[in-house]
Amino acid sequence: MKVKGSNYTIEQLDLSVKPEKIDEKYKYLYEYSTVDEGSGYLGHPDSVLLKDGRILTVYPQGHGKGAILSAISDDGGLSYTDKLKRTPESWKKSRETPTVYRLEFSDRPDRLILISGNPRWGMEPTTGGFNCSVSTNEGKSWSEFKLFYSKNDRYICIPIVAMASLTRLKENGVFVDKWMGLFHDSVFHNYKTILTLDANDVPHWSKPVRYFRKYRRIEKKSNMCEVECVRSDKGQGNELCLITRSNSKKVNTMLSFSSDEGKTWSAPVYAPSSLNGERHKAEYLPDGRLFITFRSIERDEEKIKKYSSAKSRPWYSEGWVAWVGTFDDLKNGTEGQYRIKIAHTYLPQQNAPETEANADTGYCGNVILNDGTVVTSTYGIFSPDKDENGNRKTFIVSKRINLHDTDELIEMLKGQKL
Repeated sequence: MKVKGSNYTIEQLDLSVKPEKIDEKYKYLYEYSTVDEGSGYLGHPDSVLLKDGRILTVYPQGHGKGAILSAISDDGGLSYTDKLKRTPESWKKSRETPTVYRLEFSDRPDRLILISGNPRWGMEPTTGGFNCSVSTNEGKSWSEFKLFYSKNDRYICIPIVAMASLTRLKENGVFVDKWMGLFHDSVFHNYKTILTLDANDVPHWSKPVRYFRKYRRIEKKSNMCEVECVRSDKGQGNELCLITRSNSKKVNTMLSFSSDEGKTWSAPVYAPSSLNGERHKAEYLPDGRLFITFRSIERDEEKIKKYSSAKSRPWYSEGWVAWVGTFDDLKNGTEGQYRIKIAHTYLPQQNAPETEANADTGYCGNVILNDGTVVTSTYGIFSPDKDENGNRKTFIVSKRINLHDTDELIEMLKGQKL
């Protein structure tokens, strides 16, 4: 597939500007809820759906490093009015983007796990390794951080975005109580480590190993990182697909496949341009389609000339977007069904939504409600308004999207009725 100058060809539904004449039932798609806001930097949320239907969202008070903050929605993402009552003291010293996952077991209740790495920030000292905190009661309380593979261990790692994905594994075609976690380091070596929990709910991780060593030339050129892992057949199948971020921006997002539970991977290939971007987060919908959010990276040469705020670079961003398609689209390299621009993230000079957007967004927390509604949350500058110091505020925001409604709007868009 052509890389430079390529552009997606499927329709993109823009939810950043509400049309004047729009049916009342669609209006919610153009609105969002504020999870948190501030004059400082807020970023990188992740979310998990609790058994009682509430949504827990966690995020750092800063760019990566910073105390882990939390917010809870009791009404399916319409509002966020609560926070965790008790959080571990160790969460205040988090140095990375927190990620949170539900662990489903074969013979005991679910657990939640929160993970935060210890990367190196400039010349600051770091312990290295990554921290884990476990909840056995649906987030009501959490264990203090337990540190793995730090400078005090025989084996040390300096992870970034740990774990970018966490995938339950199978043995002999049956799910077992093991999970494959993926992360990368500062020179873009990509690692996997296997998680188990003992009878006392203490996590144990295998020694991280480089799973793309065979493809180091591709990995290095791409600066491959922040990989999402998607299992086939609505998350029940026997094939895994990796969706990578290409941090060098010299090449597009790449895909790789495994049919042996991540022991070996196929040679990475370019994803369709419709999926080109950073920090993909994927969830299956009840109808079997995939909803994948990411920070868009676009390469259309004519639009770069027209829109890009940095003319010297070969890309621009449309901001916070989502892709709707199937696992077969990933497998076959086809573009998918359609894309969604979820909301506009403002560049410094902008006072209204435009095609080009601020790329400092993404890292979404996605959950699927029982009725199939997606609740997706991210960070960014979602308003041109400024605070008392003349700075634009950063927000954590949440949006509800039911694809029955976006399917209808896409058909209207194709018929030029929108």
